[in-house]
Formats: sequence, structure tokens, C-alpha cells
Amino acid sequence: MNIVSLETAASFVKSGDRIFVQGAAMTPNALVNAICERYGELRDVEVVSIHTEGPVNYALSPYSQAFKINTCFVGSNVRKAVNTQQGDYIPIFLSEIHLLFRRGLLPLDVAVVQVSPPDRHGFCSLGVSVDVTLPAVQTAKKVIAQLNPHVPRTHGDGIIHISQIDALVEVAAPLHLHPQGDITDTEAEIGRNVASLIEDGATLQMGIGNIPNAVLSNLSGHRRLGVHTEMFSDGLLPLIQKGVITGEEKEIKTGKIVTCFAAGSQALYDFVDDNPLVHFKEAAYTNDTALIRRNPKVTAINSAIEIDLTGQVCADTIGTLQYSGVGGQMDFIRAASLSEGGKPIIALTSTTAKGVSKITPFLKHGAGVTTTRAHVHYVATEYGVVNLYGKNLKQRARALTSIAHPDHREALEQAARERFG
Repeated sequence: MNIVSLETAASFVKSGDRIFVQGAAMTPNALVNAICERYGELRDVEVVSIHTEGPVNYALSPYSQAFKINTCFVGSNVRKAVNTQQGDYIPIFLSEIHLLFRRGLLPLDVAVVQVSPPDRHGFCSLGVSVDVTLPAVQTAKKVIAQLNPHVPRTHGDGIIHISQIDALVEVAAPLHLHPQGDITDTEAEIGRNVASLIEDGATLQMGIGNIPNAVLSNLSGHRRLGVHTEMFSDGLLPLIQKGVITGEEKEIKTGKIVTCFAAGSQALYDFVDDNPLVHFKEAAYTNDTALIRRNPKVTAINSAIEIDLTGQVCADTIGTLQYSGVGGQMDFIRAASLSEGGKPIIALTSTTAKGVSKITPFLKHGAGVTTTRAHVHYVATEYGVVNLYGKNLKQRARALTSIAHPDHREALEQAARERFG
């Protein structure tokens, strides 16, 4: 093994390079920030990633003078930089990011990742973030990695032989944790509304957060559920332990949980460690609409920042502010709508924390449409569930108004009359 110091590994990055940084719980912060310490000698280093965790100094001054951010998903640690001259965002489905690397649209000079210690055959695991990391390490000219005993050895495709890594740095540090928040009464009601749509034998996709956890907490009476998702989180563990999730009716990898990354508690990371039940695949596989739709009753539960009266969903911007990213929402919304018995669901609280209605006559000026109105079917708030599929614009407006907060329904009705007559 080519074990070197942080400084030596960081020296693999040169001015003008495009580097990829592994994300989510697996963000290799020690190595990233060692690279950033060279800001005085580096220029025009482009950083490509999806959502990363922890402090990434390339987004901060004075380090930022040497780095520019070109991200495919925006997290809180780079949000300010991306919305200034220091960075930018690439609107792209999670299922297609690999093509940027494999087709040479964004050729990578260095992939910066984190791996488990090698097994007796010399293979390291990419842990709980295979997503777009696998195609990055397969196409980058150089790979430098944190060798971390805390990284779970996950089953699936997220493996790399030690000989493919140009420099290794030994870093023993726990993965980033995502503690579960307390579910509010409003979120609990949304969870019950969404859970009422889920049938026995359904294949689930859901992300992290209180609303997905609220849904999952209402599924203990269900049977034969499966999981094919981009993200695996703690809310699934009780259902696995109770035998609710068996995957026996899935078409794709029957009996297995399919995911491309995991984020949650240490208990979650312990669960996936050397667990053949969970298959970690790259996002090109997990988010492939043609594959997902082959599963029965695909039920995709996604969120929104706002939705207009025609059903246009904005889930990644607040007006002109780039807040997150397109991600995999459309990959799964479309797959669920094409699956036999599938249900694409957008779930959101009826108002913001400040009482502003999330169901609006129009999206904010500059807002991005994450999911088009032609793709939206079910919409759920704490006030109920409506199905927009097959409804015309007037019918959609009436349906969405019926699940808006009562304080805003009169204004929405007036807006609908002015627009549609």
C-alpha cells in the first residue's frame, strides 16, 4: 500500500485540475482540507461533487481564491459560495451525472475519496457513498484516498482495488452522522396520509428527513414491502427488523435492499457493514427509470419547497437562490408513474415555518421547475391527499386548494378564478 502523509497526498492536485470529492457521510474532509492548505500555490482548481458534509475549506476565504465550485447538488456548506461568483451549479438528474465523467464532458484529474482498509484480496470498499463516486474513481487520472477503519464494508459494486489508488492517507474518524429529528404533529399527520396510499408488496423510495420517517413509522402493519431507493436511512431499520420489508415481490434484486448511498446514525452504518441484504450500486443503476419501473407498485415519496396551482413542483430553489439540486426526484417520480400499480407522491407541509403557503398561485420569480406538472400525480399535506393525474388546470387548482392551509384557501380560490375563470 502506498501510505503517505496528508501533505504528500494533497500534492497530487495541481493548478488547473478538476477534482471530484466524494460526498454525504463519506466526505473525506481531512484530505480535502489538506488540499485547501495549498491555496497559496494553487490556482483555478475546479471542485465537482454532489452533496458533501462537514467543513470544506474550498468554500471559505482565504482558501476560496484558489478553488471554484462546480457542483451537481448544493448542500449547506457550499450554498453561499454557489450563489456567488465563486461557484455554480449543474442542473442534472442524479441518474445522469456519471455520463459527465464517462463521456468526457467533465474529465476528472483527481478523485478524492474515502475507503475501508483492504480485504485479503486487496479490495477496499467505498462504504456508504457509491452513487457517483464509483464512476469518478473509474475515470479519474489519479485517485487519492483516506484509509479509514470506520468505513463500513458494503456489498454491491462499491469496491476498488488497492492498486487503483495512487496515494493513501491513514485517517481514523467516524463517518458523518444524520440524527433523526423529532416528528412534529403536522409531519405525523402527513405521514399518516401518505402511508394510507402504500399497498402491501409496494417497492419504496424515500429520502431523509422527518416526513419520510413519519411515513415509515406508520407502516408496521404492512407486509412484503421492498426497497429500491437512492438513499437508505434509519427509518427503514425497524421495518426490516419486524419483517415488514422483505423484498420478496421485487423484480429487480428480489429480497435485497437496493441503494446508492446511506446517511444516518452509527447504528445504520453498523447495519450495512458486511450485510449482504443491502446492495450499494452506483446511481446510474439505482436511479435508472427503466430498471425501477420493473418493480411492482413503486411508491416514490419526495418533497417540495413549493407547488403552484397547476402542479409545477419546485424542490431545489427558493426563487433565484440555488438551495439544493434536482437530484433523483424525477428519476423516481417517472419510474413510479410507469410501474404497474405505482404511485409517485409529493409530500410537503402546507406552510413554511413562517406561515407562508407552499401551495401558491405561481412559483417564485426565478424558481426552477424540478418536476413538471405533467409528471405530478399524488400531492399530500397534513390536510389530505389529492391525485392530479388526468385533471385539467381548473380541477388541479381546486384539488390543491383543498389541501392547502385553511388560512390561505380563500386567496388561492381567488387566484384560481382570476387565472382560469
